[in-house]
Amino acid sequence: MTAATAVNTARAARRGLRRVPLWRLTALGLAGVTAVPLVVVFAAWLTPETEIWRHLAHTVLGGLVNNTLVLISGVGAGVLLLGVGLAWLTARCEFPGRRFFDWALMLPLAVPAYVLAFVFLGLLDFSGPVQTGLRGMLGQELRLPEVRSAGGVVAVMTLAFYPYVYMLTRAAFLGLGRGTLEAARLLGLGPWATFFQVALPTARPAIVAGLALALMETLADFGTVAVFNFDTFTTAIYKAWFGLFNLQAAAQLATFLLLFVALALYAERRLRGGARYHEGGRGAPAPRVRLRGGRAALAVTAAALVFGLAFVIPMVQLLFWAVDAMGDLDRRYLDLLWHTLGLGGSAALVTVSAALVLAHARRVDGDPLTRGAAGLATLGYALPGSVLAVGVMLAFTALDNGLNTLSRLVTGEAHGPLLAGSLVGLLLAYLVRFMAVAYGPVGSALERLRPSLPEAARCLGAGPLEVLRRIYLPLLRPGLLTAALLVAVEVMKEMPATLLLRPFGWDTLAVRIYELTSEGLWERAALPAVTLVLAGLLPVVLLVRRSAEK
Repeated sequence: MTAATAVNTARAARRGLRRVPLWRLTALGLAGVTAVPLVVVFAAWLTPETEIWRHLAHTVLGGLVNNTLVLISGVGAGVLLLGVGLAWLTARCEFPGRRFFDWALMLPLAVPAYVLAFVFLGLLDFSGPVQTGLRGMLGQELRLPEVRSAGGVVAVMTLAFYPYVYMLTRAAFLGLGRGTLEAARLLGLGPWATFFQVALPTARPAIVAGLALALMETLADFGTVAVFNFDTFTTAIYKAWFGLFNLQAAAQLATFLLLFVALALYAERRLRGGARYHEGGRGAPAPRVRLRGGRAALAVTAAALVFGLAFVIPMVQLLFWAVDAMGDLDRRYLDLLWHTLGLGGSAALVTVSAALVLAHARRVDGDPLTRGAAGLATLGYALPGSVLAVGVMLAFTALDNGLNTLSRLVTGEAHGPLLAGSLVGLLLAYLVRFMAVAYGPVGSALERLRPSLPEAARCLGAGPLEVLRRIYLPLLRPGLLTAALLVAVEVMKEMPATLLLRPFGWDTLAVRIYELTSEGLWERAALPAVTLVLAGLLPVVLLVRRSAEK
């Protein structure tokens, strides 16, 4: 080895040593951003609000726990029934309209649960058109069951969240090969026995994953339960913050919500890890079971009823209301639209950039510490927006107090809050909440990129920025655009964090919907709701196209 070669090797080694810790530190920093709100929330117990907790324990705490358990059990059972049943029908059965329902049953993903909630309240409430029409035909004494009830909330959330189970379970059922089902028939298993003893166990990981997503959304929901006046921990956090003006009590309530989230995640891990079922190879696709006569009619009725209740009826009613509310299409509405699009675009840029850095750090420096940091940084999607809002506000309030103290020492006067109630706090909450949404498409796109390409570019003398501009960005563009679209739409629909952390005057379409529905103005809430639904259709169309490609 010549002296020049030895020098170049030493320089390359030093560059590598400098580069690897940098990526590792970046991953650890992003993991710390996720961990800080959690640490701050739990630190609130260092100063317990004894009087407030005594009041809550004697008034609402038992009801909050009971309502949360009712939601988890009711929505869990509902999404399993609808999601698994419809997935089996569209994946393994043949009936009239199957090709249409196969993708159409994913469309309710575009309708936020709080939008579905106020539409059904507007339709089914005592003064709504359904009950009014029925009383006109059947007599004024007619009374339908009260829609503002636990059953009403569970029904709406089931219709809103069943697509999570349907989408994942359908993919698992489509993966069943001809050999697996033929082996079941050779063993003497009938259709029902094959479903319960072969198909369900094989699809169990997908079913549990979809159920976990639905329950996470249920626990994190604020808008739906607020519309129904159904108190849960998310509404209690909001009331403690803005009703009692006590951020510490809100943080302590947030820990109870985190406890339910942790229990749900633990149950999901146990259900997925307790037993493992493997498909031995897909091979030729299994033939579908052709339904005829009454069975076909029942399948069509079931699919059409769910699709109609979850998507068609809400969209038709929203459009009717929106036409009547076109007078609201004024400068304020345009400001709301601009704020919504601006927050969505800004959060997408920040979150996708962070996800790209995190995915690249894991690829370059794949040691256990970096992998663990990447896993922690993507756990934020399991955290309810209200919990993140409390953690971010407490952290920024503490920083503002420290900056004020420093300012008094240096200049003799204090400044106003710089971080609390700013766009920085809101974007940070979005970053933590939706990092996992961006990391999935970006990470998978990066994994498909052959390491030889950037290495060849560096051998040809290209610097890091040129490699990024000419190699990474063009090849990763589809994944980056998909991630940006998903994050932007999720941010536009997000309600609790936006409602709690937005700066003064930065109302969004979701916040406007909350304000109008809290006053019972369903018709005026339709115009911003239609806008959000149309925006939400974009990622759903992407999911449908990907599903069709498979």
